Amino acid sequence: MASVLPSPAATVLCSTGIAPRTRENHLNRSSSHVISPQKKNQKLSKNGGGGGLGNVVEVVQKDVAFLKAGLGKGLQWANKAFRIPEVSKSVEDFIWLRNVEDPQAAFAPPPSWPQPYYPEISGVDLFMSDLKALEVYFGYFYYRSKMWTKPLPEIYDAEEVAEYFTLRPHVVALRLLEVFTAFVSATIKFRISSISSAADEDSREKASDYNFGIVLKETMLNLGPTFIKAGQSLSTRPDVIGYEISKVLSELHDQIPPFPRAEAMKIIEEEFGSTVETIFSYLSEEPVAAASFGQVYKASTYDGFDVAVKVQRPNLRHGVVRDIYILRIGLGILQKILKRKNDLRLYADELGKGLIGELDYNLEAANAFEFMEVHSCYSFICLPKIFPHLSKKRVLTMEWMDGDSPNELLSVYSQESNKKLLDLVKNGVEASLVQLLETGLMHADPHPGNLRYISPGKIGFLDFGLVCRMETKHRFAMLASIVHIVNGDWTSLVNDLTEMDVIRPGTNITRFTLALEDSLGELKFSNGMPDAMFSQVLSKIWSVAIKYHCRMPPYYILVLRSLASLEGLAVASDPTFKTYEAAYPYVVQKLLLDNSAATRKILYSVVFNKSREFQWQRLAVFLRVGATRKVMQSLVPLNNRTSLSQSGNGGGPDANLANLALRLVVSKNGLVLRRLLMTADGSSLVKALVSNEASSYRQQLCKAVADILHRSMCEALGKALNLAIAKTPQVSSTENEYESILRDRRIRVIFFKSLNSAKKNPMLLFRLCCTSFALFFVASAVACHRVSIAIAEAYLDRLSYNSRKIAVAAV
Repeated sequence: MASVLPSPAATVLCSTGIAPRTRENHLNRSSSHVISPQKKNQKLSKNGGGGGLGNVVEVVQKDVAFLKAGLGKGLQWANKAFRIPEVSKSVEDFIWLRNVEDPQAAFAPPPSWPQPYYPEISGVDLFMSDLKALEVYFGYFYYRSKMWTKPLPEIYDAEEVAEYFTLRPHVVALRLLEVFTAFVSATIKFRISSISSAADEDSREKASDYNFGIVLKETMLNLGPTFIKAGQSLSTRPDVIGYEISKVLSELHDQIPPFPRAEAMKIIEEEFGSTVETIFSYLSEEPVAAASFGQVYKASTYDGFDVAVKVQRPNLRHGVVRDIYILRIGLGILQKILKRKNDLRLYADELGKGLIGELDYNLEAANAFEFMEVHSCYSFICLPKIFPHLSKKRVLTMEWMDGDSPNELLSVYSQESNKKLLDLVKNGVEASLVQLLETGLMHADPHPGNLRYISPGKIGFLDFGLVCRMETKHRFAMLASIVHIVNGDWTSLVNDLTEMDVIRPGTNITRFTLALEDSLGELKFSNGMPDAMFSQVLSKIWSVAIKYHCRMPPYYILVLRSLASLEGLAVASDPTFKTYEAAYPYVVQKLLLDNSAATRKILYSVVFNKSREFQWQRLAVFLRVGATRKVMQSLVPLNNRTSLSQSGNGGGPDANLANLALRLVVSKNGLVLRRLLMTADGSSLVKALVSNEASSYRQQLCKAVADILHRSMCEALGKALNLAIAKTPQVSSTENEYESILRDRRIRVIFFKSLNSAKKNPMLLFRLCCTSFALFFVASAVACHRVSIAIAEAYLDRLSYNSRKIAVAAV
């Protein structure tokens, strides 16, 4: 190749004419930038001293760009002249043997291989036997040839898929070669892009991550929908792969190159049997979003509704099933290498069922109807309406949903967008807990492309191709596992994993518990909450589960995928986000509202020890989390919440917590807590009441007694002295509530039960009497003080009224 560097004395001439774009002109233009050795040195120093190697790389890159442009034009001309797309389609059909597939073919069990038979027979009989043998052989090979006509199953079945691709080993081999070549090419590209990097170490590392993300994204796009799905899952975990790589891969959610509009219109017309103009009054020219399995157009119906029309990519099913089959083979080999007892291929089968289910838009429409029906009572969850008469197997029409996607909010650095994103994450966590613990129907693919910020306090969900259905026992086991992780009860956590069908029967529970305790014992706790990500806790549990050959139920995989995606989005918006801190208040609300046997069992496991003794510290932490997050206040009626906020302003956190607990006990929603106190050992309740930790509760109880005494004394003295004694606003708002405590039969039963238990311990009874005496004495003093003030105010009001009356008479 001729030198492209001019001599120092050469003069660079500029011409106003536009020369034809040839390789020589292209090189001359690239060389015209290098004017002098001084500028050359400046350029080299700017590039970090790359030397001649940098110039060679630059020239090679320009040559490659020029060749790509020329080849692109040539390929466009060849496509039109030689009809290459049609030929490519025919070749693809030939490779996949689609031309010989017959969906209507009926198949019987294959005949056995003909066995030789040599009795004493004549020549004619031998000839006829040979003809009969040839007939049998012909029938056998004819049946084997008919197996090639069997199409790929519409519903994923591992055996039928294996049978299909066993007859097409060349398809699998070509795909393996394609994947291997793609990743080798990606490695070379990444190494070339790393040659000229920034001098600063931090900038070099950031640029390296960004370049790796670009190369990885291009590789995923080239390898097709299955790998795009894998890239989408990776993009939701910036805490695992890094922020720069996650940012690049996030473009796979809704910025995938679309397929031609003509093919999309052809699919719509094939599904409906009519032209697009007769179905929609308007359909956008370009897709508004392109995903791995389809792309979305904005349209309008003749009824005047704005809708989103999702059209599936052509020839998608064969490629997806082929990749799942290859993954299944790989997991089978891995199982043999690791000598695992459980079948790892089941994970590929579950993934295959989910992905093939996503290719049937009729199934997605049914999932959307079910999801909308189950979550209709939760107003903060917004779901698009499905139009069944405009939906088919490869076309889905749903209501157009206006809103901001998480990627849009992340790309805009402003206080308003950050506020919207945090609100989206908060509602996303609550929606996931509702689906996980309440309804049992969970959106299994909540990546940023499927979420929308609608308005403050509302979140929208899209794409219901993949949902997770959980049994009731699994839901309660998941609820219990969150509580037991927060409380560090690893023995109970093992029982939860057994209820989830994770631990196999026959597993050594003692050893498993010790291993789990050793692994999770390293967790750090902050304010009673695990100071760790949800994924970190799961990785520790999973490492122990692998060691003891545990299994992973299909629903568990989808739940982990869903929660991991949401947690990744939360971390991207707020690096300090703690999953357990955000989720635990909802768990508290669930346990205190749901009066089922399962939730009571979980609650009792937290508050009671094995001797049924009341553990005040556990309940205090339990209530403190809810009170801090303002979830517990919603359990108390509105008037109680007002008085709670008023009384809480004058005290500390312990006073707020005590006030909330006392009001919750006597509220309509306090059934679970009252039942808890009635079940507890009475002496343990007395011990908790007279302990130092319950001082704030005794103060609130003292205020309650003072309020009741104040009211009784005001009524008695008002009648005796003929005075209208006014009650303070604080007392008037709470006196009826406190009186209901004394009149509540169940509270009296709890009190006398505790008192009878305390009689067995004279010292404990003595402490209770002393504490009660002190409490009543202080309450009486406070009540007398308030009554004195009320009487003085009543006399002053009467005196001022008489003075005004005398003044008016004098006038």
